[in-house]
Amino acid sequence: MATHGLPTWPWTDAEIESLPPPEALLLEAMRRWSCAARRGTLPMPATQPPLIAEDVGDTAYLLDGVLRARGEHRFAIACPLHARLTGEEPALLLAFSLAQRGPRREALAAFLRLMPPGPAYAAMSYAISIGISFRRAGLILSNPLR
Repeated sequence: MATHGLPTWPWTDAEIESLPPPEALLLEAMRRWSCAARRGTLPMPATQPPLIAEDVGDTAYLLDGVLRARGEHRFAIACPLHARLTGEEPALLLAFSLAQRGPRREALAAFLRLMPPGPAYAAMSYAISIGISFRRAGLILSNPLR
């Protein structure tokens, strides 16, 4: 099987500094949530400071819902100081971006790569609401597939 010409997923192994500001904000919130969950503290309050600073503090609850959708199987998300995207971070950013900008079927497909159908549908409702809040605040996620 030929492997040349196959596309790479958006943001695979990208540096954090190269991300657009809305994606960088979302990534920081996801990383803060993940780090707090690993420490055994409440993860949702850890996500609030960067989100509140950009007038999207209400999305902390929604992000918590997405990141808890897989139950005990947490997403592979790095700590806040890691310089590159790793694990499932690129796939999550793609899913959030498509939930805000793309057709819903593409966003659902992105979430289905990460979790079973039930949790994926639940995550979709939260992700769409996050996209709406971000859009109202002027934070437009890029559409990496176009």
